[in-house]
Amino acid sequence: MLVHRLPPKPDYLRVKVRRRLAKLGAVPLRNSVYVLPDTDEALEDFQWLAREIEADGGEAMISEARFISGVNDDEIRGLLREHQQESVEAPPHEVADSVEPGRTWVTRQGVKVDRIASAWLIRTFIDPGARFRFAPAKGYRPRSGELRFDMFEAEYTHEGDRCTFETLLRRFGIRDKALRGVAEVVHDIDLRDEKFGRDETRGVSSLIEGLVMSTTDDEDRVARGAAVFADLYAFYQKQIR
Repeated sequence: MLVHRLPPKPDYLRVKVRRRLAKLGAVPLRNSVYVLPDTDEALEDFQWLAREIEADGGEAMISEARFISGVNDDEIRGLLREHQQESVEAPPHEVADSVEPGRTWVTRQGVKVDRIASAWLIRTFIDPGARFRFAPAKGYRPRSGELRFDMFEAEYTHEGDRCTFETLLRRFGIRDKALRGVAEVVHDIDLRDEKFGRDETRGVSSLIEGLVMSTTDDEDRVARGAAVFADLYAFYQKQIR
């Protein structure tokens, strides 16, 4: 059982801890009280999380618990099973999208991490002949046959808590573990919620920030960013072999 207390600031810390607990499959019994099955793996997961909480100025205690009243082991097992079923990854988009090659893809001017990464994904895995057009945030009217991404009322943009890169993976039915790693980095940089917390995220964020600061040309940003994400993808491919 993990019992924790978080400081009021920073605000993102509560979201980060809550999402990490959900990813571990921990069941909330009360505010700030979570349980996992009594296994070595669960203990290690709680120990790592407790260390992170304390590093951010919070407090955490871990204990082995036997409930005397109020709840019993069978009820706890039921809660854990129910939580596990609810946490199963949603199935991919039922019918994967497909496009004719050589389409014109439109996004907002001043591209940054999600649009740069999405452009690389589109040209590398979805539409090798893709052409990109960069439109102003206001006053743009879509032309016939154009596909929009990461912009208002786009065909492909943020859905729920997914960034556009994640939406493209889901909608086109792309199931690639290395691309999933790239998606998690892009998500955390773009949404700043530290949902996945990969070690590489800070370095990639610095590279993209430097790229954006060094040029205002969107074509140049996309071309140079493609090299960054191609290298990151190659890194994750090697990791999963």
